[in-house]
Amino acid sequence: MSMTIGSTAVSCSKRQDFFYAVGKKTFKCNDRKQTAGEELLEEKEILDEKAIARALTRLAHEMIERNEGVDSVVLVGIKTRGIYLAKRLSERIKSIEKKDVAVGELDITLYRDDLKKKSDDPELIGSMLPISIESKTVILVDDVLYTGRTIRAAMDALMDLGRPQRIQLAVLIDRGHRELPIRPDYIGKNVPTSKEEEIAVQLTEVDRKDTVTIRATS
Repeated sequence: MSMTIGSTAVSCSKRQDFFYAVGKKTFKCNDRKQTAGEELLEEKEILDEKAIARALTRLAHEMIERNEGVDSVVLVGIKTRGIYLAKRLSERIKSIEKKDVAVGELDITLYRDDLKKKSDDPELIGSMLPISIESKTVILVDDVLYTGRTIRAAMDALMDLGRPQRIQLAVLIDRGHRELPIRPDYIGKNVPTSKEEEIAVQLTEVDRKDTVTIRATS
């Protein structure tokens, strides 16, 4: 499909996940309103609400099977969306096993504006653990696994807070590009990406909808 904006001809892709913008005008292309001056971007939904729900249900079953029950399991979500994913997993496990699974929280924040630091490693900002993790199986929960640095900081924090019997990792999306030897035990979906692509996880508790999208950033 093509259109003319002033004296400029614009071609629109038939796929709805493309949009174009030219000059400083705003126009619709394939029913999507976009602002001029933006580069060509591609955005694609890789998980919708139902797919996220199915993935979490599967992960809950895998956790129960791998740990032969949940008597010693504690879920710890990494702020922000990892916390809500951990709570959803706890609810699913309870519906299957009829047992409560405690959910803790870790706030790992990456400071990139401190020029005095030699690295961009994440740091622990705060934590909330409802029970002791001593001799427990702690399952860290995060939305996207990328370089692994946030997970390393989370594991260091857990070891400072107690001595769990083991630490496992559950992520909704594994996008690759690891910089550390960290591998998740439970994966909602493997999504091969380039470093120029961005994964966005949206959850109803924060974003009023459940979806996972990928788009090019340049």
